[in-house]
Amino acid sequence: MSVGIDLGRELMAAVKTGKVLLGSKQTLKAVGEGRAKLVVMASNCPPPVQQSVEQADVPIIHFDGRGIELGMMCGKPFAIAALTVVDEGSSDILAGVR
Repeated sequence: MSVGIDLGRELMAAVKTGKVLLGSKQTLKAVGEGRAKLVVMASNCPPPVQQSVEQADVPIIHFDGRGIELGMMCGKPFAIAALTVVDEGSSDILAGVR
């Protein structure tokens, strides 16, 4: 994955103007249903979740920080191990992975 974007800014834009599903369970469900356009995984995302997502045909951004940092980037006061972009809204988050 090569991201030539400001991930924090684009994540906030996607959260505010698009549809982003937060958490491993919702990520796995969206990937399984074929609704995921992009998955962002924190460095401490549980291995079974990582393996399931990596087996799917979905672009992945491996975020170098931990879940708490990913949560803060999304403006949330809790840890997020994985999130799924279903609709990017006005963000350019998909530009770095297409």
